Amino acid sequence: MDTLGYLSHGFGVALTPYNLVTALSGTLIGTVVGLLPGLGPINGVALLIPIAFALGLPPESALILLAAVYLGCEYGGRISSILLNIPGEASTVMTTLDGYPMARQGMAGVALSLSAWSSFIGAFIATCGMVVFAPILAKWAIAFGPAEYFVLMVFAIVCLGGMAGDRPLKTFIAALIGLFLSTVGIDANSGVYRFTGDNIHLTDGIQFVVLVLGLFSISEILLLLEKTHRGQEAFKATGRMMFNFKEAASVFWVNMRCGVLGFIMGVLPGAGATLASAVAYMTEKRIAGPSGKFGQGDKRGLAAPETAIGAEACGALVPMLTLGVPGSGTTAVMIGALSLYNITPGPLLFQQQPDIVWGLIASLFIANIMLVILNIPMIRIFTRILAVPNWALVPMIAIITAIGVFAVHATTFDLFLMIGIGIFGYILRKLDFPLSPVLLGFILGGLMEQNLRRALSISNGSLEILWSSGITLGVWALIVVMLLVPILRIWRKRSVARRAVADV
Repeated sequence: MDTLGYLSHGFGVALTPYNLVTALSGTLIGTVVGLLPGLGPINGVALLIPIAFALGLPPESALILLAAVYLGCEYGGRISSILLNIPGEASTVMTTLDGYPMARQGMAGVALSLSAWSSFIGAFIATCGMVVFAPILAKWAIAFGPAEYFVLMVFAIVCLGGMAGDRPLKTFIAALIGLFLSTVGIDANSGVYRFTGDNIHLTDGIQFVVLVLGLFSISEILLLLEKTHRGQEAFKATGRMMFNFKEAASVFWVNMRCGVLGFIMGVLPGAGATLASAVAYMTEKRIAGPSGKFGQGDKRGLAAPETAIGAEACGALVPMLTLGVPGSGTTAVMIGALSLYNITPGPLLFQQQPDIVWGLIASLFIANIMLVILNIPMIRIFTRILAVPNWALVPMIAIITAIGVFAVHATTFDLFLMIGIGIFGYILRKLDFPLSPVLLGFILGGLMEQNLRRALSISNGSLEILWSSGITLGVWALIVVMLLVPILRIWRKRSVARRAVADV
């Protein structure tokens, strides 16, 4: 069966009434979660995992639900960014730069609808890229052995630091914390207890849902308790609610360029939507040159990051499905969801579970159409949800989080552990440490250990196997490049600062 045949089979799976309702529910939930500042797609997907498992959803339906929530959160994040100048998540910081000025100029409706359209275009381009390139990458990935997988995961960790902007060291430290947390529990080979503190509840390691909800939800609750801002007085009449043809045409090539860029950034493990939106915005600002009014309500400045975010969300699913490597923090959560169904993502998934893979890809087309149809007429309704005060929002998040954790093993220890992890995550956030690398390190840690041990078993303990093939040598070369990126960036900043001082 060729690619089009598999895709048509996927649409057969995604268009069943049950999966259509699942996708619609996911888009609605995701949009609401995304528009509430601070929650974001990681929290949205993490909260839905135990619910999907408890409802007994089949694997393909569960993955469709989580993917729809993921896309919905990316859509919803722009709403508070544009109306309140409060980024719904880190990736929508760039959206505020031109979205909020447009809202203040009485063009909030245009900004919201144009950003929704841009996000749809970006997601559509990336989904088409998945159809074309994912099967090719899956066939190529079959050539990967344990050594190649280990080196690839080292590359994913290094990518976090090389692309982390001004905080490469803190990003590396956060990833190392995640790697350490992944070692808690019984060693699978020797049966030795590692870092359990003689606590029987930790013999199986730290549960994924406990870590995610503690790290993100509890720390977010603590941050929300610091804030007193409400959104009641921020909403104003927006006038025209839809962009016109001229406005859509003015950002067409921006959508095309940033859609491709966002897809590429999504495929790179660890790059993330934040980096994709920043690179897209700065690229379009350079292309516009003096003619651009970026930062003052330029429609290109709004369309660029939103297109890149939509494309990155779909592109990040490619390494997850084809290589088993999370392309973002949210896809790391989705890998954890697959593990609950005893499904291992990777190149063989396309051959062994075509219903899951192609049903998911087809559902991305459907979910994006649903999101555009839902978002335009519901803009005014969403703005009312932003008026929920913190005294009501915080208890709701706390209750949902506690239920999600308790449903896994029904032990109070998990609740206390989640609170402890949440306090630790809060401290990290106050110290300006990113949390997504902790999650990626935790996910990759167990896989890195397994593949390293398998590789050393094949080579009778010789480390040469880690650089004995063309693939491993190529990936090691990329690792060296990524390690040099932050060093060169720091050197460039210092040289610019020295020249500025010399000129004075």
